[in-house]
Amino acid sequence: MAKKKSITQQDVITAYMDYVLIHGQQPNTIYPFAKDNNMEEQKFYEFFTSFDSLEQSIFKIFFDNALSVLEKSKDYLTFDSRNKLLSFYYTFFEILTANRSYVNYALSEHDKISMKSLKTLSPLKQRFTNYIQHLNIKTLDLKQEQLSRLQNRSLKETAWLQLLVTIKFWMDDTSPSFEKTDVFIEKSVRASFDLIDTTPFKSLIDLGKFIYKEKMHLNEY
Repeated sequence: MAKKKSITQQDVITAYMDYVLIHGQQPNTIYPFAKDNNMEEQKFYEFFTSFDSLEQSIFKIFFDNALSVLEKSKDYLTFDSRNKLLSFYYTFFEILTANRSYVNYALSEHDKISMKSLKTLSPLKQRFTNYIQHLNIKTLDLKQEQLSRLQNRSLKETAWLQLLVTIKFWMDDTSPSFEKTDVFIEKSVRASFDLIDTTPFKSLIDLGKFIYKEKMHLNEY
């Protein structure tokens, strides 16, 4: 990195990503890393407490960048929750693809997403599950606060698991331009929304209410 009057957070992240991709590992300590990149060690600590915290921030920034792009689109703001989530997936994975070498470095361990990887992704999980919560995905109205909270938590955890599975699929995808990942995203998001579609459940409840009322009505005679 060329010497600069002011070092930004993005400068530190870029220098770190370059280092790990060249050396295949984190720098041993922060001081030589800072010195090699013409910054004071204190400057590093203005943004991050450690290399691990820096790594965790990267995937959160990927998410923030994807959402920033989407929210600038007038079309996106008119989409229903299903199409908003699809748009997010496609945009997010474009960003991952632009940084594929780093993502593979950060998440690959014996061909699986490891516990260390899950820790690295924890800030992303917070961002993503909060996003899911605010998509206003229609679920069954359980009319009971405790059950509703359980349903919402299950929805967020299931959505997070789906994202992890999609990341793993994309990491293993060898198709040109990762075309199979695009197909996987479309089919998996559509299937997940079909599974939580409240219409069949509401129809069954309405049928049950009808049968119950008719039975009670017949018993009056």
